[in-house]
Amino acid sequence: MSANYKKILLFPAMKTLYLLRHAKSSWKNPELLDFERPLNRRGKKDAPAMGKFLKSKEVEIELLLCSPAKRACKTAKKVAKEIAYPKQKILYKKEIYEANVADLFGVVQETPNAIASLMIVGHNPSLNDFANLLLSENPIENIPTAGIVAISLSINSWQEIEENTGKLLFFEYPKKIFPVV
Repeated sequence: MSANYKKILLFPAMKTLYLLRHAKSSWKNPELLDFERPLNRRGKKDAPAMGKFLKSKEVEIELLLCSPAKRACKTAKKVAKEIAYPKQKILYKKEIYEANVADLFGVVQETPNAIASLMIVGHNPSLNDFANLLLSENPIENIPTAGIVAISLSINSWQEIEENTGKLLFFEYPKKIFPVV
């Protein structure tokens, strides 16, 4: 057995998954389809603020996957700008919009193994349910708008992701980080 092989067994590759719920959307125009709802004023403020928070934590995203819904796209672009992730490299996956947990497992399992840090920008309740399936402890009651859950996974490949393989690194959201006084 080679030394490199032993090293892999002793120190499995770590993957980090960031689940970001889109920022607050506008309900001003009831005629708009759900898919077309834009961010409201608070959402336009919270999305870049969460990006700045991620930058302060020195979070580096290697791949950003996003729901094609307008509010998710805008959130992803605002966060990407703050963390210096090229917005032209954001990949839009229709499977994330109206996803169930199985859809999210599928999206993650398609991720190339060279990627160590993955962000998914999507919607509740699926992101919340997905996070809770991955975490063996510390269940999350609700991921608020613009909330982010960071999960460390002790897996060698994204295809190995399954229930209870994650450990919570942090769970943050705008009202927790920037409380209104």
